[in-house]
Amino acid sequence: MSEIKIYRVIGKIVKPNFKTTFKKEVRALKPEHAIEEIYKLLGSKHRVKRFQIKIENVEEMPSEEET
Repeated sequence: MSEIKIYRVIGKIVKPNFKTTFKKEVRALKPEHAIEEIYKLLGSKHRVKRFQIKIENVEEMPSEEET
């Protein structure tokens, strides 16, 4: 059975009148699932389209650093 891990996703939101960076931690099975979760969360919270989100890094968090 697969184990759920915590991933830290770092990236940028680039809209015409709004630019910011983000660092978000999400639970997922694979890095691809973590990226999809980021698209879903940022799209609903900030009304950002997928092409306006630039993912820079996805890294798995060590188990002792989980909070």
